[in-house]
Amino acid sequence: MKYFTTALILFLCISVPAAAQQVRTITLEEAIQIALDNSIDIELSRSDINRSESQYRRQRAEFLPNLNASFGGTRRIGRQFVQETLTFDDFTTNNLSAGVSTNVVLFNGFRNINQLRSARLGMESAEERYQRTREVIIFEAAARYLDVLLASELLDINRENLEASRKQLEQVQAQVEVGMRPIVDQYSQESVVANSELSVIQSENVLNLNKLRLSRLLQLDPLEEFEFVAPGIQEEEIVVRDYDLREMISLALMNRRDYRASELELQQARHELSISQAGRVPQLSMSASLSTAYSDQQRDQIQGTVVPFSDQFFDNNINRQIGFNVSIPIFNRWQTRNQIEQRRIDYRNAELRLEDFRQEVFLELQQAYNDYMGYAKELEATEKALIAAEKAYETEQERYNVGSATLIELTNANNEFIRASSNRVQAMYQFIFQEKVLDFFLGRITEDFEIDALSN
Repeated sequence: MKYFTTALILFLCISVPAAAQQVRTITLEEAIQIALDNSIDIELSRSDINRSESQYRRQRAEFLPNLNASFGGTRRIGRQFVQETLTFDDFTTNNLSAGVSTNVVLFNGFRNINQLRSARLGMESAEERYQRTREVIIFEAAARYLDVLLASELLDINRENLEASRKQLEQVQAQVEVGMRPIVDQYSQESVVANSELSVIQSENVLNLNKLRLSRLLQLDPLEEFEFVAPGIQEEEIVVRDYDLREMISLALMNRRDYRASELELQQARHELSISQAGRVPQLSMSASLSTAYSDQQRDQIQGTVVPFSDQFFDNNINRQIGFNVSIPIFNRWQTRNQIEQRRIDYRNAELRLEDFRQEVFLELQQAYNDYMGYAKELEATEKALIAAEKAYETEQERYNVGSATLIELTNANNEFIRASSNRVQAMYQFIFQEKVLDFFLGRITEDFEIDALSN
């Protein structure tokens, strides 16, 4: 038993770290799908769709006549008047009754028609809001994912710089030992290595923070390890597109789900106003009913016997009724007038919201377009700066190797090269992401989110 316990403990000690080392890899497509599956906002939007569909079905059913059935029975015990003998007597009376009735509105100032149209517009608006919510979730997931990719690229640059700094330190130490370099160069390079190590640590913290933000958005298990696939950038595939701002605005007003929802809500407010105005119009309805009854005290006038149940219930006591009713509103304490005023205010507010939203679309697109053009210029500038910085660093490295340049000059050239590399990577990712920002504001974001300059 002792050996078994020892073996079990060793097994657990070995298996637990092995399990902890399992890392789940997530691609961009998987991240977007996870975000869509776990989003509470999407669930709430879907509930709004279900509610609007239920409202639409209810309004559609208002065109149908209602149908009611009734059945009842009574037993009366005590002194009662006997019609046949014109006297009072104590006895028990049993009665049964049954009936069906229906009622249908023939005209109510087109209230039911406008209610149906309003419900249909509400259902379509909820669907548009739902689709826009999905676009927002896709966009946010992609943005967080790109933050992780950018942080990973910058970490790789800093790690490469650290490795180069360490190799440079080894070279300086060797030169100091043989007397080719002063000891101050070694101290200076040790400081460079320490700063490079600090940059790596800071980059790792930024990467971990961006991973945490993405994990929170995806609602992933915080105790599970995740690794997000970071494809490399194909610079030759980065193309600056020529956009026309006027065409973009027209395309956005046509494609934007949220703008379409605002238009539908304006139409819905117009129908709500018509519904309230119908309160001033007379209403015409038709009703019909069929009823019958049975009493154990109903007697045949000739024979004096109780009329049988079947004769009473299915023949003698059947009553049929049909009628029309016209309801003319005259005065209802100004409730209709107040309701109409409220609906006019709602309609005006819907117009103002739509116009404000239209201006917001214009400003969003203009800002996104300006940022896109700015990032395009940065893309070109950082490419030139990187080429120049790389050549300058290589030149200073060769000069330092032959003793014609100081370590400070080499360090400055290296810092400029690292800064240029970092700026280049950030410019590429910002440019790529800005293209997706334009697509988002144009209403062209779908689940098949692709980044043209990234390859899996």
